[in-house]
Amino acid sequence: MAVNTDKNSYTILFAIAMVVIVGSLLAFTASTLRPAIEENERMEKQQNILYTIGINENGDNDIVFVGTEKVGELFSTNISQQLVLEAKDGKILKEMTRQEYMDTHNDQEPYLIDVKKQQARAKEGKSRFLPLFIGEKDGETVYVAPIRGKGLWDAIWGFVALDKDMVIQGVFFDHAGETPGLGANIKQRYFMDDFEGEHLLSDTGAFKGIEVAKGNNDPLNERKEDYKVDALAGATITGDGVAAMMKKDLKLYLPFFENLKTQSN
Repeated sequence: MAVNTDKNSYTILFAIAMVVIVGSLLAFTASTLRPAIEENERMEKQQNILYTIGINENGDNDIVFVGTEKVGELFSTNISQQLVLEAKDGKILKEMTRQEYMDTHNDQEPYLIDVKKQQARAKEGKSRFLPLFIGEKDGETVYVAPIRGKGLWDAIWGFVALDKDMVIQGVFFDHAGETPGLGANIKQRYFMDDFEGEHLLSDTGAFKGIEVAKGNNDPLNERKEDYKVDALAGATITGDGVAAMMKKDLKLYLPFFENLKTQSN
């Protein structure tokens, strides 16, 4: 008996069958690719962290990360410690080593902590976890912190390397959907290099942050204690987002650095 394809019931059943088949195929593909996706995410975060402490394969003006075939080894040999600070209301409640954190969080590596989820925890009035990675740059100890904020169209994020006085030693920024040639330039070498050497603290130890400023009158960015870098042309909102996320997220680490200075005195 021939199937009447003109009936509404046939159309509905056909649509349901296609949804089930396509959905099953997508689910299978996602589960199959998940391990590869997660591994790529792990390597990308390691590359970003290493980039901030000068471990990269840059030329004069370009950005080249260390290769994926060696990033794991370089990360393990150049990041001497991974700390996790539990913080709430501007205070550090607890400081955990990598192993202490992993023992209580299903063996999750600190560098894989989701900053977005931790920001949501803080908005709910809960404590949040702040990862901090310790390595060396030019023979000096540096501390790398992740940051996350909002650009013009979508999320922006990055990593910032600091010395014990909260002077910036290197940065890496990235974005989800900023405008090409404008806000997307936050991940260009010339913009990121401007942050190196910038001070986050005043002479009295107050946290100042960094303003991404128009009309900075410092085109070569030679003044490192003015708490400013030049803005990106035509990307005011994205630049403001970079400044806001640095001030908001890096200030959370201030108690750690204050304690570090007390211990060294």
